[in-house]
Amino acid sequence: MATVTLRNVKKSFGKTDVIHGVDIDIADGEFIVIVGPSGCGKSTLLRMVAGLETITSGEVQIDGKVVNTIEPMERDIAMVFQNYALYPHMSVFDNMAYGLKIAKVPKSEIADRVATAAKLLQLEPYLQRKPRELSGGQRQRVAMGRAIVRKPAVFLFDEPLSNLDAKLRVQMRLEIKALQRELGVTALYVTHDQVEAMTLADRMVVMNGGVADQIGKPLDVYADPQTAFVAGFIGSPPTNFLDGGLVPGLSNGVTLGIRPEHIQMGDPGRLSAHVAYTEALGAETLIHCRLTDGSQLTARQDASVPIPAEGQSIGITWEDGHAMTFDANGRRL
Repeated sequence: MATVTLRNVKKSFGKTDVIHGVDIDIADGEFIVIVGPSGCGKSTLLRMVAGLETITSGEVQIDGKVVNTIEPMERDIAMVFQNYALYPHMSVFDNMAYGLKIAKVPKSEIADRVATAAKLLQLEPYLQRKPRELSGGQRQRVAMGRAIVRKPAVFLFDEPLSNLDAKLRVQMRLEIKALQRELGVTALYVTHDQVEAMTLADRMVVMNGGVADQIGKPLDVYADPQTAFVAGFIGSPPTNFLDGGLVPGLSNGVTLGIRPEHIQMGDPGRLSAHVAYTEALGAETLIHCRLTDGSQLTARQDASVPIPAEGQSIGITWEDGHAMTFDANGRRL
């Protein structure tokens, strides 16, 4: 196990800056999720920790040691990729053992390590199978097993569940979380899926255009986003944003943010809207409205509450304590 520290880490490709200075201290055994949309720099940041991308400036430290110029194989890390990267002609056992064989670990120790990892990952019945004989979830377990047998100080995950279907993703993220807790290893996990980030992370790093917009515990980030980007990215359905000029007491240039679950419907309201359409999701219903200026708003209501009809005019209101305001640059006021 190890700590990981990033100090003003920057990355440029030629004249194009892609990471603009990231600082974070990751505790021993902590599970950090780096989350953001495509192109935000999250995988580049992870690859700099791994040593697969050079660092333009700043420092990456693993357990207090600066590793900027150290080769990936000497950093005591193991990485799990999106595409599994298994050798198709090798058995599950040989795929898991390959890195240890290259490192000239004794055969008896290799067998013990693979057996232990296989038991942990419920792969014991499949050790002599080839990857083509496995399901997607089993292949991902083999990829994790290959990392586990190395006994690294830090696990790095680069969107490892993207190739799995929705149901299997839920199962696998639960398994990854339980596995990380059992091993007690420090982990950095990259994803574009904010649900994965919320459910897996001890803390998450929300990336936006090469900047860490906010770092914090998932529920803290959800409840108290510091930028309009974070408020809109974390949470599903996303936060509603309204021009301050629509709201009495606010002005143009200020943006009001309200999460769908904090919208209350009924007359009298602060704003007038009509119901465009509704989505019944079982335990809850999403009500999509259009305001008088043409802007859209989504409310989340418990299914037990009477739902207004499509086309109906209705008042919209909210409690002041749940409203968020942002300046013209998207910073929280």
